[in-house]
Amino acid sequence: MSNPLKRAIRATAGVAGVALLASVLVGCSSDGRETIHFTFSKREAFTFMNQAVADYNASQQQYEVVMDTSGPDPLAASFVRGNPPDLMLSNYNHEVSRFVERCALSDLSDTTAAASIRDDLQPLLDQYGVCQGRTSALPYSVMAASVIYNKTIFAEYGLEVPTTWSELIAVSDTLKAAGVAPFYATFADAWTANQGWFDYSVGGAVDIPDFYDRLAEEGTEVGPDAPVSFEKDFLEPIEKMQLLAKEYTQADAPSRTYDAGNVAFAEGKGAMYLQGPWAFSQIALTAPDLDLGTFPLPMTEDPKDLKVRVNLDLVTIIPEEAKNPEGARDFLEYLFQPEVIQAYNESQLGFVPTDDGKAPDDPRVAGMIPYYDAGAFYQGPGVLNPRAIPTENYAQSLVLGTNAASMLRTMDADWARLAFRQPPVTSKEGSE
Repeated sequence: MSNPLKRAIRATAGVAGVALLASVLVGCSSDGRETIHFTFSKREAFTFMNQAVADYNASQQQYEVVMDTSGPDPLAASFVRGNPPDLMLSNYNHEVSRFVERCALSDLSDTTAAASIRDDLQPLLDQYGVCQGRTSALPYSVMAASVIYNKTIFAEYGLEVPTTWSELIAVSDTLKAAGVAPFYATFADAWTANQGWFDYSVGGAVDIPDFYDRLAEEGTEVGPDAPVSFEKDFLEPIEKMQLLAKEYTQADAPSRTYDAGNVAFAEGKGAMYLQGPWAFSQIALTAPDLDLGTFPLPMTEDPKDLKVRVNLDLVTIIPEEAKNPEGARDFLEYLFQPEVIQAYNESQLGFVPTDDGKAPDDPRVAGMIPYYDAGAFYQGPGVLNPRAIPTENYAQSLVLGTNAASMLRTMDADWARLAFRQPPVTSKEGSE
């Protein structure tokens, strides 16, 4: 098989996504092969995955993969109708966790792919729920995010990458005194306040898994008298975040959007940018040769606390009601071949979740590699909070200066109310 990355780059986007076929039997292609219905909705990677599907279909004569790119809404409806896809590559979030907790996904623990997954990624999966006795999802791509910084600006002012809170403030003071915005901020888009400012600040100071475990135990009792709460545990890092937002961003931060921020940062109007690697391609449209790097946002005085924010950008899933589970497993194993999964993640600047996976070969993300390799990472509260808690809006209000204690107290009340109205689904034993 030729190098999948090179073939993906040469491929055109002419292979269109098709709708899932509503059939109660395993479908067959025109040449008699069994059909595997496969869903994939990450637009940035359509070209790569189209080529991977074509390579797989050409590699054997038993199955033919038909890829659906119609997005998450039809997917949820397909589960309701009892006609889900055979295999999914999906972002791992609260929407998918509903299927996990209801044991609607098959056990993948006996696959060769499952044996290759890093052990320290399982807690990230478990944070969204479990079906006891099952491995319901296998990570395929992990996206790491941290501070993006302009190496040229840092070099111009003789600055080193900060590893403690006091070093971060010293770097920011130096830049501000020189007339350079230490951070370029895009507070007009709430999601950027949530994903970057809120998540990086809290994740750099709080043990996120332990916090949410304790929060879940408190349930409806979360509040001012509980031993754990958003107000008690998040207040210090959020007040530090507000200091950075008030004193060390450009004057028009409240009105700047993500798109405008990418252009401005590319033009050197800020030294640091709280965004993930997805911003690199947008920045490159304006300044393709800009020398950029990454580092974790330091929020304490101990460098050992440094961590990067991650999310399970893609996981592989086979529904219990898949019409062709055998074919789905065959294609799953194909996708996990080292040369395929490695090429996919290199194409997206993602981190390979397998024990033998290599880090992305791109200097812009090199600053995050030691932390990912060491397991120094976390999923942010911005994605772990249930959707019924409007965390994005709260994060935006906080960076714009609303009273931190009051807002976090509101989050506590939201959590307690949600726990009362929607008690956690009890995980069931997986069927044999």
